[in-house]
Amino acid sequence: MAIKLGIVGGGVMGEALLSRLIAQQFYRPEDVLVSEPQVHQQELLAKKYGVHVTSNNRAAAAVSDVLLLAVKPQVFETVAIELAESNAQRPEGQPLPIVISILAGVSLSKLEAAFGHQPVIRAMPNTPATVGAGITALSPGKAVSKSQMEQAIAIFESVGDVVEVAESLMDAVTALSGSGPAYVAMMVEALADGGVAAGLPRAIASKLALSTVLGTANLLQQSQLHPAQLKDRVTSPGGTTIAGVAELERAGFRSALIEAVLAAKERSQQLGQ
Repeated sequence: MAIKLGIVGGGVMGEALLSRLIAQQFYRPEDVLVSEPQVHQQELLAKKYGVHVTSNNRAAAAVSDVLLLAVKPQVFETVAIELAESNAQRPEGQPLPIVISILAGVSLSKLEAAFGHQPVIRAMPNTPATVGAGITALSPGKAVSKSQMEQAIAIFESVGDVVEVAESLMDAVTALSGSGPAYVAMMVEALADGGVAAGLPRAIASKLALSTVLGTANLLQQSQLHPAQLKDRVTSPGGTTIAGVAELERAGFRSALIEAVLAAKERSQQLGQ
């Protein structure tokens, strides 16, 4: 069986990446093997995407050109032992796969220690990758060639934007863009709740909140305005917006977001220890 992409872990993030890679025809379903322990999830992935599935991590690693690790960081050491053992099962003369890890907090040094001479890339995508609007930070290991890095970039460009960062910044990336969708979702929910409190029907409040956040993000991206500039344009003297902004400042809105990112960074570091 010739497999171009092996995915170890078919959970939320593994499936998010798989869905876009198949939809964008970056990989054909028959070229993908997903290793997933849950039988019901195996059945879902096989039926929904037409990919090969297995519960054997070694099997996925033994036949893949690119191996994507998408398991929980807490089980990395156990899984890594299985995957390292799979190298002995590879056909003679077949190059070892590129290992791409999306595990929060697991450093390149740990990955390289586990996979020996294999090329290893640490990646941090986020869940908007599911709809092609993600952003992924990549950090290559010592054994990664230019062409291998280009291959990894192409994989993640199929699900959104890509940036390359120093490995020392990956915990910060995890805290901001990896965890960030949860912060934004909470903000959208809170805006909608505020609309309901102000008298709007729930459906209309939710639509207004979501469209406002999406439209503002697009405006900032396309106009290249600094967020403070856009805020100032909306905030007229003695108006409604400045009243709301003042209340956000009193509640420590910006400080709360900053502290959320710092707390998530600390947790990412803990997971890697």
